[in-house]
Amino acid sequence: MKNNVRTAIVTGSSRGIGAEIAKRLSQENTQVVVNYSGSEEQAQSVVDDIKKKGGVACAIQADVSDITSVKHLFDETEKQFGPVDILVNNAGVLSMDALADVSEDTIHQHVDINLKGVMFTTQQAVNRLNQGGRIVNISTSIVGLKLEKYGIYAATKAGVETLTAITSKELWGKDITVNAVAPGPTDTELFMKGKSEDFVEKLKNMAPLERLGTPKDIANVVAFLCSEDGIWINGQVIRANGGIV
Repeated sequence: MKNNVRTAIVTGSSRGIGAEIAKRLSQENTQVVVNYSGSEEQAQSVVDDIKKKGGVACAIQADVSDITSVKHLFDETEKQFGPVDILVNNAGVLSMDALADVSEDTIHQHVDINLKGVMFTTQQAVNRLNQGGRIVNISTSIVGLKLEKYGIYAATKAGVETLTAITSKELWGKDITVNAVAPGPTDTELFMKGKSEDFVEKLKNMAPLERLGTPKDIANVVAFLCSEDGIWINGQVIRANGGIV
């Protein structure tokens, strides 16, 4: 990887895990694009926080489920900061529904954003990333845990994990790594929405460390994969979940 300043796109980074990843990467000599779909004010708040700490960042609106919008995201990034070195596919939606009850619209939304979104951004990345680049996809440990009512969400993330492994092989000779990070239960607004205190406690106690993960826990793993120290990890899924089996 280059020794000079790098450029990273973090999709869905106006809040939660994505925001923490953007902030963490900005500490590693990296100028960051905070991508958002609808929450411009929140995205700008992340940018402002990065700048206050001496980092370089900008907010760019793009819907990852729309291929034209994704091309715009990369075009605008290159105009602002030059060629991209890092892509973190964090944008996603989560709805807890039993398969028998889930609506057609919810299924389309999960597939469009969680799966097609990763495909569209990765298509751009494999043709645009600098040599020595990094692609990190955010999955979920629920792919392994197989908890009830997470079927649609986990199915799309299982597709992301398979795509991660195959893409890493398709980039033979380009010196670009492709990995996935699969968080366990993590204390974010998206995760906590609609969950009872009892259910949250149950999830806490599933991990030997007896707590929920934090966005910073996940951001540190992503930063490692994007660093020089992570160069020999490729095509892997790292389950960052505090030891949940």
